[in-house]
Amino acid sequence: MTAFITRCCRNSTLPADRASGWLRALLFALLLGVHTLCSAAGGVVMRDIRLDYAEEGYQLSTDIGVTLSPRLAEAVTRGVALYFVLEFEISRPRWYWLDEQVVERVQTYRLSYHALTRQYRVSKGALHQSFESLDDALHLIGRLQSWPVVDAGLLRPGGSYVASLRLRLDVTQLPKPFQLSAMSNRDWTLESEWQQWGFTAQDGAVK
Repeated sequence: MTAFITRCCRNSTLPADRASGWLRALLFALLLGVHTLCSAAGGVVMRDIRLDYAEEGYQLSTDIGVTLSPRLAEAVTRGVALYFVLEFEISRPRWYWLDEQVVERVQTYRLSYHALTRQYRVSKGALHQSFESLDDALHLIGRLQSWPVVDAGLLRPGGSYVASLRLRLDVTQLPKPFQLSAMSNRDWTLESEWQQWGFTAQDGAVK
């Protein structure tokens, strides 16, 4: 049989002020570690989503926080363009069969960096806008104001529907070597979970 002996020491209890300081330091280290981990991984946070009804139909507005991993951020500054896809869907639940897909809308953003001007550029179709910082460019990608997504007569008044939204990095648009890396390394992938909510047609702002 093995015995363990613990040596007893006098005044083993830390003074209150020292214990408090130690706990504060530990808490700070933990918070710093969480922040560093989140920053290193990158991510997408859905902060606010609104689907508003107007005379011409429904309009979508979003506030989405987008953070790149260090590898993605470095890839942009080295000339790799990133394509972000915002996907919006509306379906009608059916208890007797699969849900009916009513609306599918896609918005694509291209993020690039121009070394000559030292500016980040966000392109959406034929529209382009330049920014001094990466954060400002990502802020534009996450902010959407009054995007028309549904014509007024497409949804049945009083009908129940489910809206779905997500933002993702389109890894198929990356150069081939990076596509292979994305298959095994999460630093090269970026997407949100599908955000879903139910609403009644022509019910004004639903979220």
